[in-house]
Amino acid sequence: MLVCFTDNEAIGCGAFKKYDKETVEVKRMFVQPAHRGKSVASMVLKEMETWAEELHHTNTILETGKKQPEAIALYVKNGYTITPNYGPYENIENSICMMKKI
Repeated sequence: MLVCFTDNEAIGCGAFKKYDKETVEVKRMFVQPAHRGKSVASMVLKEMETWAEELHHTNTILETGKKQPEAIALYVKNGYTITPNYGPYENIENSICMMKKI
């Protein structure tokens, strides 16, 4: 898990877990409402990608909801593309799965 602080206040976080030998799954992305729109989520995401790369992973995947346009826009802005739903999300109508090569 990665936590972003400003003035000793946690303002954003994210985590990833190993999905397979080459891939990690991004989980638990969150930014405090007062700090949204300030690139905090992009910074957290980039740090997690760097960390995953240092652990010799080459791909990231994630799931978000169709009713979360801000999240979708964040991931697209950061180079993620929509892919077929994977694993537990395969038959979930409201899920959007995305991936990025790192």
